[in-house]
Amino acid sequence: MLSQLMVLFGFFALVLVSIYWINQAVRLFDRLVGDGQSAFVFLEFTALTLPNVIRLVLPIASFAAAVYVTNRLSSESELVVMQATGFSPWRLARPVAYYGLFVGLMMSALTHALVPISLGQMKLRESEIAQNITAKLLTEGTFLHPADGITFYIREITPEGALEDVFLSDRRSADRAQTYTATRAYLVNDEGRVKLVMIDGLSQSFTRQGNRLFTTHFADFAYDISALIGTPDTHVRLIRHSPTWELMRDPAGIAAETGETLARAIEELHSRINQAILCAVTAMIGFATLLIGAFSRFGVWRQIVAALVLLVLVKLIEGLATDAVRANADLWPMVYLPSLFGTAIAAGLLAWAARPRRRKRNLPDLPEVPA
Repeated sequence: MLSQLMVLFGFFALVLVSIYWINQAVRLFDRLVGDGQSAFVFLEFTALTLPNVIRLVLPIASFAAAVYVTNRLSSESELVVMQATGFSPWRLARPVAYYGLFVGLMMSALTHALVPISLGQMKLRESEIAQNITAKLLTEGTFLHPADGITFYIREITPEGALEDVFLSDRRSADRAQTYTATRAYLVNDEGRVKLVMIDGLSQSFTRQGNRLFTTHFADFAYDISALIGTPDTHVRLIRHSPTWELMRDPAGIAAETGETLARAIEELHSRINQAILCAVTAMIGFATLLIGAFSRFGVWRQIVAALVLLVLVKLIEGLATDAVRANADLWPMVYLPSLFGTAIAAGLLAWAARPRRRKRNLPDLPEVPA
Protein backbone atom coordinates (compact mmCIF):
# COMPACT_ATOMS: atom_id res chain seq x y z
CA MET A 1 0.00 0.00 0.00
CA LEU A 2 2.86 2.36 0.81
CA SER A 3 4.52 1.68 -2.55
CA GLN A 4 1.27 2.44 -4.38
CA LEU A 5 0.92 5.69 -2.47
CA MET A 6 4.45 6.78 -3.36
CA VAL A 7 4.06 5.91 -7.06
CA LEU A 8 0.75 7.77 -7.37
CA PHE A 9 2.12 10.69 -5.39
CA GLY A 10 5.00 11.01 -7.85
CA PHE A 11 2.55 10.90 -10.76
CA PHE A 12 0.19 13.55 -9.39
CA ALA A 13 3.08 15.76 -8.27
CA LEU A 14 4.64 15.59 -11.73
CA VAL A 15 1.36 16.46 -13.46
CA LEU A 16 0.55 19.36 -11.14
CA VAL A 17 4.08 20.75 -11.21
CA SER A 18 4.01 20.63 -15.02
CA ILE A 19 0.74 22.56 -15.13
CA TYR A 20 1.92 25.24 -12.69
CA TRP A 21 5.35 25.44 -14.31
CA ILE A 22 3.96 25.91 -17.83
CA ASN A 23 1.67 28.68 -16.56
CA GLN A 24 4.60 30.55 -14.99
CA ALA A 25 6.99 29.75 -17.85
CA VAL A 26 4.71 31.45 -20.38
CA ARG A 27 4.69 34.66 -18.33
CA LEU A 28 8.44 34.49 -17.75
CA PHE A 29 9.07 33.94 -21.45
CA ASP A 30 6.97 36.95 -22.40
CA ARG A 31 8.66 39.16 -19.78
CA LEU A 32 12.29 38.06 -20.18
CA VAL A 33 12.66 37.17 -23.84
CA GLY A 34 10.45 40.11 -24.78
CA ASP A 35 12.91 42.39 -22.94
CA GLY A 36 15.83 41.02 -24.92
CA GLN A 37 17.06 38.34 -22.51
CA SER A 38 18.63 35.13 -23.78
CA ALA A 39 17.16 31.65 -23.56
CA PHE A 40 19.72 30.79 -20.88
CA VAL A 41 18.32 33.51 -18.58
CA PHE A 42 14.81 32.17 -19.19
CA LEU A 43 15.90 28.63 -18.23
CA GLU A 44 17.66 30.00 -15.15
CA PHE A 45 14.53 31.79 -13.93
CA THR A 46 12.27 28.81 -14.57
CA ALA A 47 14.65 26.60 -12.58
CA LEU A 48 14.58 29.08 -9.70
CA THR A 49 10.76 29.05 -9.65
CA LEU A 50 10.52 25.23 -9.46
CA PRO A 51 11.03 24.87 -5.66
CA ASN A 52 8.16 27.24 -4.92
CA VAL A 53 5.94 25.53 -7.50
CA ILE A 54 6.66 22.14 -5.92
CA ARG A 55 5.84 23.59 -2.50
CA LEU A 56 2.43 24.70 -3.75
CA VAL A 57 1.43 21.35 -5.25
CA LEU A 58 2.74 18.92 -2.59
CA PRO A 59 -0.35 19.04 -0.28
CA ILE A 60 -2.69 18.63 -3.26
CA ALA A 61 -0.64 15.75 -4.68
CA SER A 62 -0.52 14.10 -1.25
CA PHE A 63 -4.29 14.28 -0.93
CA ALA A 64 -4.96 13.13 -4.50
CA ALA A 65 -2.68 10.09 -4.20
CA ALA A 66 -4.29 9.01 -0.91
CA VAL A 67 -7.80 9.32 -2.34
CA TYR A 68 -6.91 7.52 -5.58
CA VAL A 69 -5.17 4.57 -3.89
CA THR A 70 -7.93 4.16 -1.29
CA ASN A 71 -10.61 4.31 -3.98
CA ARG A 72 -8.83 1.66 -6.06
CA LEU A 73 -8.36 -0.64 -3.07
CA SER A 74 -12.03 -0.23 -2.19
CA SER A 75 -13.31 -0.83 -5.74
CA GLU A 76 -11.17 -3.98 -6.04
CA SER A 77 -12.39 -5.19 -2.59
CA GLU A 78 -8.86 -5.30 -1.22
CA LEU A 79 -9.85 -3.19 1.76
CA VAL A 80 -12.69 -5.60 2.51
CA VAL A 81 -10.29 -8.54 2.43
CA MET A 82 -7.81 -6.81 4.74
CA GLN A 83 -10.55 -5.90 7.19
CA ALA A 84 -11.87 -9.47 7.09
CA THR A 85 -8.43 -10.77 8.09
CA GLY A 86 -8.48 -8.61 11.21
CA PHE A 87 -6.82 -5.37 10.08
CA SER A 88 -8.40 -2.46 11.96
CA PRO A 89 -8.75 0.99 10.34
CA TRP A 90 -5.96 2.21 12.62
CA ARG A 91 -3.67 -0.54 11.34
CA LEU A 92 -4.63 0.24 7.72
CA ALA A 93 -3.82 3.90 8.33
CA ARG A 94 -0.22 3.09 9.31
CA PRO A 95 1.22 3.11 5.75
CA VAL A 96 -0.69 6.33 5.06
CA ALA A 97 0.94 7.88 8.13
CA TYR A 98 4.39 6.80 6.90
CA TYR A 99 3.57 8.22 3.51
CA GLY A 100 2.45 11.54 5.03
CA LEU A 101 5.65 11.67 7.10
CA PHE A 102 7.76 11.24 3.96
CA VAL A 103 5.89 13.99 2.11
CA GLY A 104 6.15 16.23 5.17
CA LEU A 105 9.93 15.81 5.22
CA MET A 106 10.05 16.84 1.56
CA MET A 107 7.95 19.90 2.35
CA SER A 108 10.24 20.79 5.27
CA ALA A 109 13.30 20.75 3.03
CA LEU A 110 11.51 23.05 0.59
CA THR A 111 10.02 25.56 3.01
CA HIS A 112 13.03 25.86 5.34
CA ALA A 113 15.85 25.98 2.78
CA LEU A 114 15.23 25.53 -0.94
CA VAL A 115 12.34 27.97 -1.44
CA PRO A 116 13.89 30.93 0.51
CA ILE A 117 17.25 30.45 -1.21
CA SER A 118 15.72 30.18 -4.71
CA LEU A 119 13.44 33.20 -4.20
CA GLY A 120 16.32 35.27 -2.86
CA GLN A 121 18.52 34.32 -5.80
CA MET A 122 15.75 35.15 -8.25
CA LYS A 123 15.26 38.57 -6.64
CA LEU A 124 18.99 39.21 -6.98
CA ARG A 125 19.00 38.19 -10.64
CA GLU A 126 15.96 40.39 -11.33
CA SER A 127 17.81 43.37 -9.88
CA GLU A 128 20.89 42.61 -11.96
CA ILE A 129 18.84 42.34 -15.14
CA ALA A 130 16.97 45.57 -14.35
CA GLN A 131 20.33 47.35 -14.23
CA ASN A 132 21.59 45.72 -17.42
CA ILE A 133 21.52 48.40 -20.13
CA THR A 134 22.26 45.93 -22.88
CA ALA A 135 19.18 43.90 -22.10
CA LYS A 136 16.95 46.97 -21.89
CA LEU A 137 18.08 49.05 -24.85
CA LEU A 138 20.40 47.11 -27.15
CA THR A 139 17.90 45.15 -29.17
CA GLU A 140 18.20 45.23 -32.94
CA GLY A 141 15.30 45.98 -35.23
CA THR A 142 12.73 46.58 -32.48
CA PHE A 143 11.02 49.75 -31.32
CA LEU A 144 11.53 49.78 -27.54
CA HIS A 145 9.72 51.84 -24.90
CA PRO A 146 11.98 51.90 -21.81
CA ALA A 147 9.85 54.63 -20.20
CA ASP A 148 6.55 56.41 -20.80
CA GLY A 149 6.91 58.78 -23.75
CA ILE A 150 10.28 57.33 -24.86
CA THR A 151 10.76 55.38 -28.11
CA PHE A 152 14.15 53.88 -28.98
CA TYR A 153 15.24 52.01 -32.11
CA ILE A 154 18.52 50.51 -33.37
CA ARG A 155 18.84 49.00 -36.82
CA GLU A 156 22.02 47.04 -36.14
CA ILE A 157 24.70 46.52 -33.49
CA THR A 158 28.20 45.93 -34.85
CA PRO A 159 30.65 43.47 -33.20
CA GLU A 160 32.65 46.49 -32.00
CA GLY A 161 29.64 47.78 -30.03
CA ALA A 162 28.61 50.60 -32.35
CA LEU A 163 24.92 51.28 -32.79
CA GLU A 164 23.93 51.82 -36.42
CA ASP A 165 20.99 54.03 -37.46
CA VAL A 166 19.66 55.15 -34.09
CA PHE A 167 16.26 56.73 -33.50
CA LEU A 168 15.28 58.31 -30.17
CA SER A 169 11.99 60.09 -29.47
CA ASP A 170 11.31 61.91 -26.21
CA ARG A 171 7.67 62.97 -25.73
CA ARG A 172 7.56 63.12 -21.95
CA SER A 173 6.93 66.87 -21.97
CA ALA A 174 3.44 68.00 -22.87
CA ASP A 175 4.75 71.21 -24.51
CA ARG A 176 7.76 69.90 -26.40
CA ALA A 177 8.70 66.78 -28.40
CA GLN A 178 12.34 65.92 -29.07
CA THR A 179 13.48 63.54 -31.81
CA TYR A 180 17.06 62.45 -32.46
CA THR A 181 18.39 60.41 -35.39
CA ALA A 182 22.00 59.43 -35.95
CA THR A 183 23.91 57.21 -38.33
CA ARG A 184 25.99 55.83 -35.47
CA ALA A 185 26.01 55.97 -31.65
CA TYR A 186 27.86 54.60 -28.63
CA LEU A 187 26.95 53.98 -25.01
CA VAL A 188 29.42 55.66 -22.64
CA ASN A 189 29.61 55.33 -18.85
CA ASP A 190 30.56 58.74 -17.43
CA GLU A 191 31.09 58.55 -13.64
CA GLY A 192 28.08 56.36 -13.02
CA ARG A 193 25.85 58.08 -15.55
CA VAL A 194 25.08 56.40 -18.86
CA LYS A 195 25.15 58.62 -21.94
CA LEU A 196 24.25 57.90 -25.54
CA VAL A 197 26.81 59.61 -27.76
CA MET A 198 25.32 60.05 -31.25
CA ILE A 199 27.47 60.76 -34.32
CA ASP A 200 26.41 62.56 -37.50
CA GLY A 201 22.75 63.09 -36.76
CA LEU A 202 19.75 65.37 -36.68
CA SER A 203 17.87 66.87 -33.75
CA GLN A 204 14.24 67.94 -34.19
CA SER A 205 12.41 69.95 -31.55
CA PHE A 206 8.69 70.55 -31.91
CA THR A 207 6.89 73.07 -29.66
CA ARG A 208 3.12 73.03 -29.41
CA GLN A 209 3.00 76.75 -28.70
CA GLY A 210 2.96 78.18 -32.19
CA ASN A 211 3.45 74.71 -33.77
CA ARG A 212 7.09 75.45 -34.53
CA LEU A 213 9.73 72.88 -35.55
CA PHE A 214 13.45 73.49 -34.98
CA THR A 215 16.03 71.22 -36.64
CA THR A 216 19.72 71.03 -35.88
CA HIS A 217 22.39 68.95 -37.60
CA PHE A 218 25.19 67.83 -35.32
CA ALA A 219 28.49 66.02 -35.70
CA ASP A 220 28.27 64.51 -32.20
CA PHE A 221 25.77 64.85 -29.37
CA ALA A 222 25.55 63.24 -25.90
CA TYR A 223 22.16 62.32 -24.43
CA ASP A 224 21.86 61.22 -20.79
CA ILE A 225 19.74 58.04 -20.63
CA SER A 226 20.36 57.15 -16.97
CA ALA A 227 16.88 58.31 -16.02
CA LEU A 228 15.35 56.04 -18.66
CA ILE A 229 16.95 52.92 -17.26
CA GLY A 230 16.36 53.59 -13.60
CA THR A 231 18.25 52.20 -10.65
CA PRO A 232 16.20 49.65 -8.73
CA ASP A 233 16.88 49.06 -5.07
CA THR A 234 18.99 45.90 -5.00
CA HIS A 235 19.05 45.81 -1.20
CA VAL A 236 15.34 45.18 -0.75
CA ARG A 237 14.86 41.83 1.00
CA LEU A 238 11.50 40.19 1.47
CA ILE A 239 10.68 38.16 4.53
CA ARG A 240 10.02 35.02 2.49
CA HIS A 241 13.63 35.18 1.25
CA SER A 242 14.95 34.65 4.78
CA PRO A 243 15.99 31.10 5.77
CA THR A 244 14.15 29.55 8.69
CA TRP A 245 17.17 29.48 10.99
CA GLU A 246 17.48 33.27 10.68
CA LEU A 247 13.80 33.72 11.52
CA MET A 248 14.20 31.49 14.57
CA ARG A 249 17.32 33.30 15.78
CA ASP A 250 16.21 36.92 15.31
CA PRO A 251 12.63 37.41 14.05
CA ALA A 252 12.56 41.05 15.19
CA GLY A 253 15.75 41.84 13.26
CA ILE A 254 14.45 40.17 10.09
CA ALA A 255 11.17 42.08 10.41
CA ALA A 256 13.03 45.39 10.75
CA GLU A 257 15.31 44.59 7.81
CA THR A 258 12.46 43.66 5.49
CA GLY A 259 10.11 46.42 6.62
CA GLU A 260 7.53 43.97 7.96
CA THR A 261 5.93 43.66 11.38
CA LEU A 262 7.11 41.21 14.02
CA ALA A 263 3.77 39.40 13.73
CA ARG A 264 4.39 38.82 10.02
CA ALA A 265 7.83 37.32 10.76
CA ILE A 266 6.46 35.01 13.44
CA GLU A 267 3.59 33.93 11.20
CA GLU A 268 6.03 33.14 8.38
CA LEU A 269 8.17 30.99 10.68
CA HIS A 270 5.34 28.89 12.09
CA SER A 271 3.60 28.68 8.74
CA ARG A 272 6.65 26.95 7.26
CA ILE A 273 6.52 24.35 10.03
CA ASN A 274 2.78 23.89 9.67
CA GLN A 275 2.94 23.33 5.90
CA ALA A 276 4.87 20.09 6.46
CA ILE A 277 2.26 18.90 8.97
CA LEU A 278 -0.56 19.75 6.57
CA CYS A 279 0.87 17.38 3.94
CA ALA A 280 0.42 14.45 6.33
CA VAL A 281 -2.99 15.71 7.47
CA THR A 282 -4.40 15.98 3.93
CA ALA A 283 -3.32 12.39 3.18
CA MET A 284 -5.00 11.09 6.35
CA ILE A 285 -8.21 13.00 5.61
CA GLY A 286 -8.40 11.53 2.12
CA PHE A 287 -7.83 7.98 3.39
CA ALA A 288 -10.09 8.14 6.45
CA THR A 289 -13.02 9.70 4.60
CA LEU A 290 -13.08 6.98 1.95
CA LEU A 291 -12.67 4.25 4.57
CA ILE A 292 -16.05 4.94 6.19
CA GLY A 293 -17.97 4.25 2.99
CA ALA A 294 -19.82 0.94 2.69
CA PHE A 295 -19.42 -1.21 -0.41
CA SER A 296 -21.42 0.10 -3.37
CA ARG A 297 -21.46 -0.73 -7.06
CA PHE A 298 -21.68 3.00 -7.74
CA GLY A 299 -18.30 3.60 -6.10
CA VAL A 300 -17.36 5.96 -3.29
CA TRP A 301 -17.96 9.26 -5.06
CA ARG A 302 -19.94 10.58 -2.06
CA GLN A 303 -16.94 10.02 0.20
CA ILE A 304 -14.64 11.69 -2.35
CA VAL A 305 -16.86 14.78 -2.39
CA ALA A 306 -16.92 14.78 1.42
CA ALA A 307 -13.10 14.58 1.49
CA LEU A 308 -12.88 17.58 -0.84
CA VAL A 309 -15.26 19.55 1.38
CA LEU A 310 -13.15 18.74 4.44
CA LEU A 311 -10.02 19.84 2.59
CA VAL A 312 -11.68 23.15 1.72
CA LEU A 313 -12.62 23.63 5.38
CA VAL A 314 -9.01 23.05 6.42
CA LYS A 315 -7.79 25.65 3.91
CA LEU A 316 -10.50 28.08 5.06
CA ILE A 317 -9.39 27.74 8.66
CA GLU A 318 -5.79 28.21 7.55
CA GLY A 319 -6.66 31.52 5.89
CA LEU A 320 -8.55 32.78 8.95
CA ALA A 321 -5.76 31.75 11.30
CA THR A 322 -3.12 33.42 9.13
CA ASP A 323 -4.98 36.73 9.17
CA ALA A 324 -5.39 36.57 12.94
CA VAL A 325 -1.69 35.87 13.60
CA ARG A 326 -0.56 38.62 11.24
CA ALA A 327 -2.67 41.04 13.23
CA ASN A 328 -1.45 39.84 16.65
CA ALA A 329 1.84 37.98 17.15
CA ASP A 330 0.65 36.55 20.51
CA LEU A 331 -1.84 34.38 18.62
CA TRP A 332 0.90 32.38 16.86
CA PRO A 333 -0.44 28.98 18.12
CA MET A 334 -3.44 29.54 15.82
CA VAL A 335 -1.14 28.82 12.86
CA TYR A 336 -1.37 25.13 13.80
CA LEU A 337 -5.17 25.19 14.13
CA PRO A 338 -5.78 23.81 10.56
CA SER A 339 -3.49 20.85 11.25
CA LEU A 340 -5.16 20.17 14.61
CA PHE A 341 -8.60 20.40 13.01
CA GLY A 342 -7.61 18.05 10.19
CA THR A 343 -6.01 15.57 12.59
CA ALA A 344 -9.14 15.55 14.77
CA ILE A 345 -11.33 14.96 11.72
CA ALA A 346 -9.14 12.08 10.48
CA ALA A 347 -9.02 10.49 13.94
CA GLY A 348 -12.79 10.81 14.29
CA LEU A 349 -13.40 9.19 10.92
CA LEU A 350 -11.03 6.31 11.73
CA ALA A 351 -12.76 5.78 15.07
CA TRP A 352 -16.11 5.74 13.29
CA ALA A 353 -14.84 3.18 10.78
CA ALA A 354 -13.42 1.06 13.62
CA ARG A 355 -16.81 0.57 15.28
CA PRO A 356 -17.96 -3.07 15.02
CA ARG A 357 -21.29 -2.02 13.59
CA ARG A 358 -19.60 -0.17 10.76
CA ARG A 359 -17.16 -2.98 10.09
CA LYS A 360 -19.94 -5.53 9.79
CA ARG A 361 -21.64 -3.40 7.19
CA ASN A 362 -18.43 -3.25 5.18
CA LEU A 363 -17.91 -7.02 5.20
CA PRO A 364 -19.60 -9.13 2.50
CA ASP A 365 -22.11 -11.82 3.44
CA LEU A 366 -20.37 -15.20 3.72
CA PRO A 367 -22.18 -18.34 2.56
CA GLU A 368 -23.31 -20.77 5.22
CA VAL A 369 -21.19 -23.90 5.54
CA PRO A 370 -23.26 -27.06 5.98
CA ALA A 371 -22.50 -29.10 9.11
